[in-house]
Amino acid sequence: MESTEKKRGRVAVVVLGDIGRSPRMQYHALSLAEQENLLVDIVANGGSDPHVSIREHHSIRIYQMNPPSVPTLAAVKLSSWLRRSKFIIDWHNFGYTLLGLSHGRNHIIVKTYHWFESYFGRMADGSLCVTKAMQHELAENWEIKATVLYDQPPEFFHPTSMKEKHELFCRLKNDICPPNGAFDCIHTRNEKSFCFEASNELDHPSDSLFTSQVGNDIFLKPNRPALVVSSTSWTPDEDFSILLQAALMYDRRVSGVLGEDDSIAEEKLWLDIRKGEQLYPRLLFIITGKGPEKAKYEQQIKKLKLRRVAFRTMWLSAEDYPLLLGSADLGVSLHTSSSGLDLPMKVVDMFGCGLPVCAASYSCIKELVKVEKNGLLFSSPSELADEFMMLFKGFPDKCESLKSLKDGALATSSSSKWSTEWETHAMPLISEIIS
Repeated sequence: MESTEKKRGRVAVVVLGDIGRSPRMQYHALSLAEQENLLVDIVANGGSDPHVSIREHHSIRIYQMNPPSVPTLAAVKLSSWLRRSKFIIDWHNFGYTLLGLSHGRNHIIVKTYHWFESYFGRMADGSLCVTKAMQHELAENWEIKATVLYDQPPEFFHPTSMKEKHELFCRLKNDICPPNGAFDCIHTRNEKSFCFEASNELDHPSDSLFTSQVGNDIFLKPNRPALVVSSTSWTPDEDFSILLQAALMYDRRVSGVLGEDDSIAEEKLWLDIRKGEQLYPRLLFIITGKGPEKAKYEQQIKKLKLRRVAFRTMWLSAEDYPLLLGSADLGVSLHTSSSGLDLPMKVVDMFGCGLPVCAASYSCIKELVKVEKNGLLFSSPSELADEFMMLFKGFPDKCESLKSLKDGALATSSSSKWSTEWETHAMPLISEIIS
């Protein structure tokens, strides 16, 4: 008798990039393995580890290669023809528009790439895409009929419990306040140990920068900084300088509102801020991700003269990243899309963790961000700084606008998950094509 495994179908998920940085493709693999009961082979670039649920799944195997879309689309089509299998494309964005960022849309290489993508795209047996705007573009200009499958967070993106927050911040203590790092409003020389507040009643070894534990009770510190998280690939389609300028404007505007004297020594000012009541809080920006422009912007950050704002750049494991999102007060997305037709997965993840978002405005972003319900949009550094001033005034207990957006993000989080969206929209297409 044949084994059960031999009777199961098999599918290859070919990722045009690093599997660890391709959450949507990871979720496809999980759904194919669990909801369709298929054996799944992932072919992708190496570089970053995917989520543990992928790495340890008994029905998923990962094969590391280097597949760019040229000539991968042709190779996959040929393979599907030889093996008499079906070929489905999930359109996240267009390769030719990404190439156009460095070469210009009219370059012969970009035009050739465009032709290649559209020609072999039409050879697929079925297509999925990420927005209604992209669906319309594919139908009108590529003659491709695609089913919209909106990104949704999987179940491991969820609001973080107080215990999880405390454990995470304790794990990240040396990343937030490196022993030999620069000193700023988060990390000062006069402190007795890493990240302890100036007030003695909160100074004990179980403290983190944001939380304190007394016995079995864990609570958020009242004079903690506000935590703002942004995930970036450090590429030209995300202008990180917007966030730097907005942070500098927030810093200067708060000093102006409070009438602070520029002659006050920075370290004395930092300690005074930490001990006193805060009309406007310190802001700690944690920026996650890897990419080519990271070193350039880290040098720019070092040159900024900031009183109430600090930046940390780090790379988190696939398990800690959702915990960080669920522990933050606000998310920022700088994604604007090379095509203007895709949506930032990072915002989907933030909503999954109940985190409200300030997102860069572009053509189809309102398919995801509902203004003044779960987030805000900005088109300039000044607008983003205005939003920081409005949302964080009275932090942490008297910032009603931020709390309202938080409630909206939590409602978005509970409304849908990836498994439901996939079963409703992707599974019927796959079943129809296979049958």
